[in-house]
Amino acid sequence: MNLNQLKLFYLAVKHKSLSHAAEELNITQPAVTKGIQRLQEYYEVSLVHNLGKNMELTLAGDNLFQIAKKIFDLEKLADDSMADFQNENLKHIMINASESFGAYYLPEFINRFNFKAPKVRVTLEVLSNRQVVENTINLKNDIGFVSFPVIDNRLNTIEIIKDEIVIILNPSHPLAQKRQLKATDLEGHMIIMHEQGSYFQKMIHDLLDADNVSVTMPITFSNNEAIKRAVEGGTGIAPISKKVAAKEIESGKLIALSLSSTPLYRTFYMIHHKEKHLSDPLKLLINLIKQV
Repeated sequence: MNLNQLKLFYLAVKHKSLSHAAEELNITQPAVTKGIQRLQEYYEVSLVHNLGKNMELTLAGDNLFQIAKKIFDLEKLADDSMADFQNENLKHIMINASESFGAYYLPEFINRFNFKAPKVRVTLEVLSNRQVVENTINLKNDIGFVSFPVIDNRLNTIEIIKDEIVIILNPSHPLAQKRQLKATDLEGHMIIMHEQGSYFQKMIHDLLDADNVSVTMPITFSNNEAIKRAVEGGTGIAPISKKVAAKEIESGKLIALSLSSTPLYRTFYMIHHKEKHLSDPLKLLINLIKQV
C-alpha cells in the first residue's frame, strides 16, 4: 500500500473536493486525481463512481475510507504525542465546552490550573453540546465538557458536577412569594425558554405534560445572559442552572425557586477520546476537575 496515495483518497473524500485535498497537501489537483487512480489500479477495484465534484463511493471505497480514517487519526495522535516532547515550555491545551459550563465553571478551574502550570497555554472554545462531542470524537480538542451523558465507545465520559435547576423570577412577579413551585403553579404563565432541542426545553415540556399544565412560550433564547436580562425586565420566568444566575440571585435582582419538593438537577460531564495522548498538564487539569 502507498500511504501517500491513500491520503490523497482520504482527504478528497473527507473534503468532498479534489481541489481542497490538493490545497491541503500543497500539490496540484491532477496529482490528486492520478494518485486515486493509481490506488484503484493497485487494488484492482473501483473506489469511486466518478472523480468529479460529487464523488460517490463504491462499497469498496467506503470500506477503505473508514480504514484510512483510523490510520490518519492515529497519525494525528502520534504527532500530538511527539509535539509534547518538542518543547516543554510551550504546551497547549485545547478545551471545548458547552455554554453554561464554559462560562460559569471552567474559568475557576482554569485559574487554579494556571496557578499550578503557568507556562501552559489554554484555549477555551464555547460550542453547542453536539459540536463538543463531534470535536472530541474527531480528536479536534484535548478535552470536552457537556451537559448530558455521552454514550460512545471511543470516548471516556466522567460525571463531574451537578447543579440544581431553578425557576428564576423578577422579585415583583406574583409567584415570587412562594417558597417553592409545583408544575401546576406555572399554569398560564409565560416561560422564557432555551432553544429548541435544549435540555431545559425538554425538561420543562416533560414536567408540564405530566401534569397537563398549559403555559405560553413565545420567546426562546440560546444565551443564558439574554434569558436572565429578560426575566430581570419582567418579561416572564425561566428555568436555569442555579450557578448561572448566582450573582443576580445574591444581589436580589432575581428570585430563584426550586421546582417541586424534589429538586431537579443538571449534570455536567467531562469527555476525552480514549486514544488521546494525555500529557502531564492535561492529566493535571483532569485531576483538578475530578477532585470537585
